[in-house]
Amino acid sequence: MDARALDGIRVLDLSRLLPGPFLTMVLADLGADVVRIDRPGRLPASDAEVLLRGRRCAVAADLKDPAQRDAVLALADGADVLVEGFRPGVMERLGLGPDVCLERNPRLVYGRMTGWGQDGPLASAAGHDIDYIALAGALDPIGRAGERPHAPLNLIGDFAGGGLLLAVGVLAALLERERSGRGQVVDAAMVDGSALLTAFLHGMIGAGLWSRGRGENTLDGGAPYYDTYPTADGGFVAVGALEPAFYRALLAGLGLSDAPDLPGQHDRSRWPELRERFARVFATRSRDEWAAIFSGSDACVAPVLSPTEAPDHPHHRARKTFVEVGGLAQPAPAPRFGRTPAQPPRPEAFRVGRDAKAIGDVSFS
Repeated sequence: MDARALDGIRVLDLSRLLPGPFLTMVLADLGADVVRIDRPGRLPASDAEVLLRGRRCAVAADLKDPAQRDAVLALADGADVLVEGFRPGVMERLGLGPDVCLERNPRLVYGRMTGWGQDGPLASAAGHDIDYIALAGALDPIGRAGERPHAPLNLIGDFAGGGLLLAVGVLAALLERERSGRGQVVDAAMVDGSALLTAFLHGMIGAGLWSRGRGENTLDGGAPYYDTYPTADGGFVAVGALEPAFYRALLAGLGLSDAPDLPGQHDRSRWPELRERFARVFATRSRDEWAAIFSGSDACVAPVLSPTEAPDHPHHRARKTFVEVGGLAQPAPAPRFGRTPAQPPRPEAFRVGRDAKAIGDVSFS
């Protein structure tokens, strides 16, 4: 079997909620040896727990029990990375804080995942993805004009601003460790990551290119040529014809190239009229008929697929964007490496009693 990018890296995963397991899933996909520490009774029970795939070992440990806490510390002594997702101060009270762990293992990269960060007025407050993106300014722009903001699932705060941000931090700290020989704490707050994701918006605001309300700008559904439209069968198509050449291809596919009195692409005063013209045409055919019509063109029109439909799209099948693990279709590891490719993920996770030697014969009984 070919080597993978993170082969030889041991990760101790003490996280609980979605962003932490997503982070360690990404690391496991890239070859890291992830040991999951969870509360008794909460170990993986189903192959459908996609975020837990690739764990070679799972351990049940009561962190309030001094003996079991010491066993976790012993595992941290031999780890490269520790990931935790408790509120600030919890790991310190448990005797598993970064000062203790780094004193014992100076090469350890100690990743901390919180919603609000380790300090600040809200550090100890409860919150969820929708709260973090709200305070970061990432929620307000999302939604239709004249309507309330709409949460984009929990993709921005939990997964992009949380899990992926900490993944970048952990990998950067591992790289820096090659120079210094020392580990460090990586503090990833979902509110920070959500704010970071809005960097381009602040640039557009500064350039005067984002000066209108929600749903009235080019990239938020305000422009008729960057929006979704219902089709005759109840499906939807996504349109992203921003550039002039792409817009011309859109008009050609819709049969509107020579339509009389068609509003100009950038005539904001007539955008409602242009949107109505597009909507009327898109409503005449099914989603898949429009996908076929625009296939091979540069109109930037795509069918809106459900999560269960996406794996069967020909492009995904050709690229193997989705894989089947334990009978369940799920996204394949990404990104792709030319020399150290990721291997197909596996769902199994073993209790310490079945794989004790692989993690140092540490007892949790």
